[in-house]
Amino acid sequence: MTTSPTVRPYRPGDRPALDDICVRTAHHGEDSRPHYADPGIFPVTFAAPYVHLEPDLAFVLDDGRGEAVGYILGAADTPRFAEAFRTRWLPLVGDRYPEPAGPPRTPDEAMAIMLHHPERMVLPELAGHPAHLHIDLLPAWQGRGHGRRLMRTFLQALRDRGVLAVHLAMSTANTRARAFYDRMGFEEIDVPQPGEATFLGRTTKALDRL
Repeated sequence: MTTSPTVRPYRPGDRPALDDICVRTAHHGEDSRPHYADPGIFPVTFAAPYVHLEPDLAFVLDDGRGEAVGYILGAADTPRFAEAFRTRWLPLVGDRYPEPAGPPRTPDEAMAIMLHHPERMVLPELAGHPAHLHIDLLPAWQGRGHGRRLMRTFLQALRDRGVLAVHLAMSTANTRARAFYDRMGFEEIDVPQPGEATFLGRTTKALDRL
């Protein structure tokens, strides 16, 4: 029986769908497969470690038939998560995507460097926004209010834990995502030399305005 799309907690059986969503939205919000030799590095870096280390902060958009078509996930304490990423996650996946010996020569090698350096998440400018998040929806499910529902659910979960503020890092080139985050009340955080990323943050208050 088909029901309406709903936001629900992540279940282990959702893992293949989450990996697929991540791959299909990882290149500035678009499909990463034409641009990477092994785009599987994206979920290994930006999705799977969260459901492994902090599954209670992972939520999916269920299409009404049990299939995840979007997700939001993150960490309540970024420095603590970065440490757990290194000690508990990286040993599980690092051999599959080895760190290059020198400067990256390909997009895949650039991503491998990010995988092997989780400390990149910990910046002093972000200390006032201790939590962080990732949100992705398949294209057919975007622009229909589902992202707002996912965001409200995640922010409420943080608030219930006593976490006062959250940040995210997004590709500056992804202008559609920036417009969404602006509507969600996120504001830019000034980070020196951000590269191709823009950092945004907001409090977990005033969720009734979302």
